[in-house]
Amino acid sequence: MKKIAVLTGGGDAPGLNAAIRAVVTKSCRNGWQVMAVKNGWAGMVNGELSELPLESVEDIEMQGGTILGTSRTNPYKVENGPECVKETLKKFGIDALIAIGGEDTLGVAHKLTQEGVAIVAIPKTIDNDLSETEVCIGFDTAVTRAAESVEKLHTTAKSHSRALVVEIMGRHAGWITLYAGIAGGAHVILIPEVPFSIDEVARVVNERKANGKSYTIVAVSEGAKFSEQEKFATQTEELDSFGHVRLGGVAKVLAKEIEESTGVEARSVVLGHVQRSGPATAMDRVMATRLGASAVELVEKGEYGKMVSVKGGEITSVDVGLAVGKLKTVSPELYEMAKVFFG
Repeated sequence: MKKIAVLTGGGDAPGLNAAIRAVVTKSCRNGWQVMAVKNGWAGMVNGELSELPLESVEDIEMQGGTILGTSRTNPYKVENGPECVKETLKKFGIDALIAIGGEDTLGVAHKLTQEGVAIVAIPKTIDNDLSETEVCIGFDTAVTRAAESVEKLHTTAKSHSRALVVEIMGRHAGWITLYAGIAGGAHVILIPEVPFSIDEVARVVNERKANGKSYTIVAVSEGAKFSEQEKFATQTEELDSFGHVRLGGVAKVLAKEIEESTGVEARSVVLGHVQRSGPATAMDRVMATRLGASAVELVEKGEYGKMVSVKGGEITSVDVGLAVGKLKTVSPELYEMAKVFFG
């Protein structure tokens, strides 16, 4: 009988519980025991594991967040962190670990696999920026939440003849902003991959005004940059354990610039964590379930150091090192297509 453990790391995402349910259900059907790791890599460092029986995951696919808890702990930034992880695996008799997370969480998984730890990875990030997979857990829900918000803001922007700048999550990749902007009818979409000029944005606002359209919706990624600057608009310069600054504020800065450049009253709206909160969409629940079940199959085969992946709508697997080696960003061609609808 195998004994496996499962953890969720990084930011929470809708669909995590569906993946956990799939891992536990398929494992228990195999006669295996599953252990829950509390709060991501922090739980592995601190040895916080407990049994996760089949009855504990009933109906959790309908819940948002993660029943396991999460953190942004990086074992490689903790004294003796990797050794503590290995000791925890030994102490609890864990044969394999299933790690669910994004670039940072799976980056740790990749390093540990290179040191001989048996790990299978599942891609989770609302930013959808992991390479070697078409979609990650949480992305569909985040896009749906953001698109609904952008769509709803048309009525208030139109009523007050304002420009509304909507700040959407996305540090280095603009997938949520692009998809939500297109689906929600934004008149300008600004993403991290393409630095923008305030003159370009002002031109759209002025042209709409000249054509009798008194309002404008601008969708902007939190990581978008002004072409005249090199820095993000950050809330703080403090770094997390993976070296990331806390982003936020670009919408407020941009709204002020729009108002000064065009004379059109402008306001900023920050969607923030509402994008990743609440229950997952049906698409995310199904995809997370498929990925979770496939991860257990990789454990069955002893194919460690792999990440389950979506390609052509089918579930496959890739080396986790390839998935975290380079961010998947919006292509220039896709962004050019979106620009056809600006204005």
